[in-house]
Amino acid sequence: MELFFNLFQNSYFALFVIIALGYMIGKIKFFGISLDVSAVIFVALVFGHFGVTIDPIIQDIGLVLFIFTIGIQAGPGFFDSLKQHGVKLASLAMILIVVAAIVTIACQYLCHFDSAIAAGLLAGALTSTPGLASATDQFGSLSSIGYGIAYPFGVIGVIIFLRLLPKFMRANIAKEEQLWESEAHSNTPLLVAQNFRITNENVNGKTLGNLRFRSMTDAVVSRVMHGVEAITPSPTTILYQGDLVRVVGTEESIEKVKLLIGQPIEQEIPLSGNYDVQSVLVTNKEVVSKTLAQLNLQSNYDATVTRIRRSGIDIKPSPASKIRFGDKLVVACSKDNMEQVFRLFGNDAKRLSDTDIFPIALGIVLGVLVGKFTFLGLTGGVLVVALVLSRLGKTGPILWTMSSASNLLLRELGLIFFLSVVGTQAGATLADTYSQYGYELFLAGAIITLLPMIITTLIAKLVYKTNLLTLLGALAGGMTSTPGLAAISPMTKSNAPQIAYATVYPIAMVFLVLVVKLLALFS
Repeated sequence: MELFFNLFQNSYFALFVIIALGYMIGKIKFFGISLDVSAVIFVALVFGHFGVTIDPIIQDIGLVLFIFTIGIQAGPGFFDSLKQHGVKLASLAMILIVVAAIVTIACQYLCHFDSAIAAGLLAGALTSTPGLASATDQFGSLSSIGYGIAYPFGVIGVIIFLRLLPKFMRANIAKEEQLWESEAHSNTPLLVAQNFRITNENVNGKTLGNLRFRSMTDAVVSRVMHGVEAITPSPTTILYQGDLVRVVGTEESIEKVKLLIGQPIEQEIPLSGNYDVQSVLVTNKEVVSKTLAQLNLQSNYDATVTRIRRSGIDIKPSPASKIRFGDKLVVACSKDNMEQVFRLFGNDAKRLSDTDIFPIALGIVLGVLVGKFTFLGLTGGVLVVALVLSRLGKTGPILWTMSSASNLLLRELGLIFFLSVVGTQAGATLADTYSQYGYELFLAGAIITLLPMIITTLIAKLVYKTNLLTLLGALAGGMTSTPGLAAISPMTKSNAPQIAYATVYPIAMVFLVLVVKLLALFS
């Protein structure tokens, strides 16, 4: 027995026992709901209550790894969502978090909670581990008690609220799907490919450059067939009546092409023996952040990029389009030149899974320095630097990106290290805290979870007239609740909730971290 007790005096042994038990418990489902990795903190609280401690340096290592990888993951989505979807969804996330912060302050004032516990309640009620990281950075490990008390209802309460909201609002899901589809197509038109036969005699004998084809139609010509041979077009390609042309663009672009050259046809344009169309993966860091104009593919390789696929979305290419690591380009050119195009862009799937440690280490060093010499602190400094670096994508030879697999591994490793330490530290005072505050902590956590969602829903419907499916996804994202999103998904065939969630989540995650820091300044 004494030997067993002594083993737990070893930080590393205790750490991995807590992690193993946490993962086992996290996989158990209660009424279809599981705690997943968050179960680690509950196991750690119990161990901490019985006197187990873990070296605090493990907490700091876990914290910076977790926050940095979160920033690298969220960076492009954070800035793109602000740019593409504007103020509406971003403001809904901010409204939800500001209301939650106000409710937290009110509960703290009325019940005389310690500031550290109140910050933990806010993070737990919104199921935000980055929020907890920020809270413990500002207030200490006591915040994890508030987090541990508020988190379970935060998970369950969000799921129940989102599942019942359509019933309370007497909403017709099918109608909401139709409204969203029509709005989505008007805002983000899909790219289509269409074949044409040139019938406009005014086009005969003119080059694509003379016609200013791209600027006039906002479409891309990927193939021209004169006689029996299909070629990759260039600005100097001459068009003749009767030629067949393949065009990629939006429906609006296709209508402009009709006016310029003629009517669409169903006839296929076969690939000639030396013509090829391939998907090319961008894995060469030398081309990252360069524009298509800078690469000058047409002059160098007689090649045309007809579309860019990024994060599952097809993007219409233009000379100003910047290349990102991991992009998949659809390229049309001769078979002789395709190998050169492959070499230019890399096209090496293995490189996507490689992990370069140097940018991670350097990025964390920069983040720690920024946090040290500004009001942002450790978590804020690392997060802001990671967001900016991820947005930049590349600085000289350094690539500020990580593969999804590498990011997930380091993020989860950092998270479980962090949760294990703060949980054991908080567990030492768990009994005293509960005896001081009792049921009031649980009640406050439930209020902080539900009231902000109710107020945000009213504003979204009465002021913004937000589509219900978008609102459901925005609420799940604002509460940083992946289980909430999972509960919504079976309710609709549309991907509207997922898109709104992906837009709101990084904004909510970053904004909550900053709000917790502001609470620390005024506490």
